Amino acid sequence: MFYKRDYLGNYGKETFRLICNELKKNKNDNEFCMVGFKIENTLTENGHVARGVCKTNEEGYLTDIVERTKIALRNGKIMFTEDDGESRTELERDSTVSMNCWGFSGMMMTELKNRFAAFLDKNADNMLKCEYFLPFVVDELLKEGKISVKVMDTTEKWYGVTYKEDKQLVVDAIKKKIVDGIYPEKLW
Repeated sequence: MFYKRDYLGNYGKETFRLICNELKKNKNDNEFCMVGFKIENTLTENGHVARGVCKTNEEGYLTDIVERTKIALRNGKIMFTEDDGESRTELERDSTVSMNCWGFSGMMMTELKNRFAAFLDKNADNMLKCEYFLPFVVDELLKEGKISVKVMDTTEKWYGVTYKEDKQLVVDAIKKKIVDGIYPEKLW
């Protein structure tokens, strides 16, 4: 199964090739995979974004993922804040982030379902603003030793509409891919 954020995003052909090839190799229900993007290739100039910032081991397996919900470009640097801007922390331009392009087995649906009631209980006072982030559940499963996640890095640019001002950039990028022969003229 593939999961993506709930706004329009363009992963690119290479992303799907990577994840498809890895899923073909996986033999066990607890072997997941993810395509990791360089953070600098995923940002908008129109506001802040949320990204799962990833760490991997030498073999390319995910060891940690932390959802940062307020990442933005500031004075040419990639910064995040967790205290509404009172302090900021810089992220390296080549930091690997999850754009929620995962390859899961059916085990993930079971885990999401089993953990959802606890999530609702924990967020009962904040139902209108809380979000059930996939990276949170993946990180819990990693820390419990229940799964492995192979991270395949890509240098592709991710195009997405997080803000209405992003739309034209995405439209232009898709048009260019059609002109360059990367995408067929008739996508749908």
